[in-house]
Amino acid sequence: MNTIEQMLVKEFNLSKDQVLNVIAMLDEGNTVPFIARYRKERTGGLDDIVLRNFSERLIYLRNLEERKDGVIRLIEEQGKLTEEIKVSVEKAQTLTEIEDIYRPFKPKKRTRATIAVEKGLSPLAEEILSGEFKGTIEEYAQGFISEEKGVGSIEEALQGAMDIISEKISDEAEYRKWIREFVQRNGFVETKGSSENPTPFEMYYEYKEAVRFIPPHRILAINRGEDEKVLSVKITVDMDKIITYLKNRSLKGNEVTDKYIESSVEDSLKRLIYPSIEREIRTQLTEIGEEGAINIFKANLKALLMSPPIKGKVVMGYDPGFRTGCKIAILDDTGKFLDNVTVYATAASEQKINESIEILKNMAIKYNVDVISLGNGTASRESEEILARVISEVKKATGKEIFYVVVSEAGASVYSASELATKEYPNLDVTVRGAISIGRRLQDPLAELVKIDPKSIGVGQYQHDVTPKKLDESLKGIVEDCVNNVGVDLNVATPSLLSYISGINNTIAQNIVAYREEAGKFKSRKELLKVKRLGAKAFEQCAGFLRVMESKEPLDNTSVHPESYEAAKKLISILGYSDEDLRKNRLTDIDSKVEAIGIEKLSKDLEIGVPTLLDIIKEIKKPGRDPREELPKPIFKTGVMELSQLKPGMMLMGTVRNVSDFGAFVDIGVHQDGLVHKSQLSDRFVKHPLDVVKVGDIVEVRVLEVDEKRKRISLSMKKES
Repeated sequence: MNTIEQMLVKEFNLSKDQVLNVIAMLDEGNTVPFIARYRKERTGGLDDIVLRNFSERLIYLRNLEERKDGVIRLIEEQGKLTEEIKVSVEKAQTLTEIEDIYRPFKPKKRTRATIAVEKGLSPLAEEILSGEFKGTIEEYAQGFISEEKGVGSIEEALQGAMDIISEKISDEAEYRKWIREFVQRNGFVETKGSSENPTPFEMYYEYKEAVRFIPPHRILAINRGEDEKVLSVKITVDMDKIITYLKNRSLKGNEVTDKYIESSVEDSLKRLIYPSIEREIRTQLTEIGEEGAINIFKANLKALLMSPPIKGKVVMGYDPGFRTGCKIAILDDTGKFLDNVTVYATAASEQKINESIEILKNMAIKYNVDVISLGNGTASRESEEILARVISEVKKATGKEIFYVVVSEAGASVYSASELATKEYPNLDVTVRGAISIGRRLQDPLAELVKIDPKSIGVGQYQHDVTPKKLDESLKGIVEDCVNNVGVDLNVATPSLLSYISGINNTIAQNIVAYREEAGKFKSRKELLKVKRLGAKAFEQCAGFLRVMESKEPLDNTSVHPESYEAAKKLISILGYSDEDLRKNRLTDIDSKVEAIGIEKLSKDLEIGVPTLLDIIKEIKKPGRDPREELPKPIFKTGVMELSQLKPGMMLMGTVRNVSDFGAFVDIGVHQDGLVHKSQLSDRFVKHPLDVVKVGDIVEVRVLEVDEKRKRISLSMKKES
């Protein structure tokens, strides 16, 4: 095993075979979703999260090795490579360590030290550093005065020599490493600020926190305050201890020359080393902050995308508004657009409100609406009051009880004005497209939300302060994992949904839809091979994640991969079933039959691994299974509650809308989300809110405090003592 492989074994606590297998599969062009689902025997059952982290770390370590080779080559080209330097580079664990070692050999811009070297002052600097000089240094320095070289005095000569020494001290990799680690352990982030107007950064106007303890969200908040010119930020530390460390390693015990070295030490630290180390640590803190923000965003996004779909329901999508009215779209139980209307349900006029209620009631009755999907934006609370009356009127007229669900409308306007929305609904107004999106988010959150840039979905924390490329790559991976985990119907999936499927890029996704439009619905998975640019490798990667309900082959409507069809059919036969039993979901008593034979014996007889066999059994038990359906459904509502009705001690059910480093925001039906602070999430210690809750969770909360003026609600999930 090479160095990289050994490090991955240790860091991920994996076996040698696991590491070698995963590297080989990634290098062969296999995607993470494919490896996670269909190569469990080779990975030892590693999930997509571990595999993504592994892939990212592998790329970093390979870049590290590449940089090591580059630095060794560059130093060697200068004729300055020694065995000691080479070993130091090879042992380096991070890019920072490598750059520290390379610093003395890196071509420099013109500095005070390089100018002094040009003036011929290197021998003077070397004499001072030697510690062996005897005599009067000023007399010796006089020999370096040169009108030609621009050295006009003894003071100039000695200053130039000290500039050379300062840079030499600054370039010592060992010193920089010690100082960096000292500041990381003992330094403080200090902020100061002021503003004539109120700002979100007031808590940081006089603020100090240890570098090693500052949480990620505070780092990004401070960065934003600095960017907005509200805060000044610096890293402080006991500089005397650093100076003592540098003097202990630099002074030679020579009374004549040490005072010049002392001066150089202080200059080197103040002018060269510390500003550089401070920048590095600020960068490291920002990376920690970004990583924290990205991890929260990923967890929230995954929970939102995996929200259970509300299938088989006729939905009224309701995009609330004031001046321009509320936009309404009716969708049938498959998501097909049927009708739309604009009502002025939030107008000041009672006549307009009554007219709106009548229109909404008639539409609900005409299309046999089951549930209303209400966007949570402007005029949402006012619309809830109207919907409560509409629901009551429908029940009076028909006896049928319909419900409404509040959904996040974040990104709906982005989608409605997009090229994709224009292509889907070329003859509809932008506002109507928004209402359709809000309705479809309830019917199938995943299929609808993949049409929108994840950054616009509204479940992040400081996402606008994170490096865009880093955020985009991370979120794309989460969307891919969710889409592939659920699988998609090949005959109805949009290009935007198909493009997230393993092995399918945007071009192939467009080609699949073009083929479908020209040749009609796909009759089998095999037919995918007729799609332009979809070759054998792409088919291998994507086939298992695409469902074809219309296929004569019932396994085409499961996540069983075509490469395992033979084994799956043999299993069905051994268990005494037929293809027709599978098609009509009649595989009763399958668990008891498998248990009677034994999973190990079946695995041996079928010549497939136990993990793959277990996955096949799980799929044929319930063909077309949607993993999201096992999750709790959203809260269905018929009435509305006012903020003023909330009282401390009230117990309510709510939906987690967002999770941050410091707590969870819960929708309890009063339009304003309440905050369950991290300290109120559980009776036990909570390291991070994501350890307890995720977006979409239905939770029971107790009202702690209501601040009507500031519209703030404090909640608790702790048991009442």
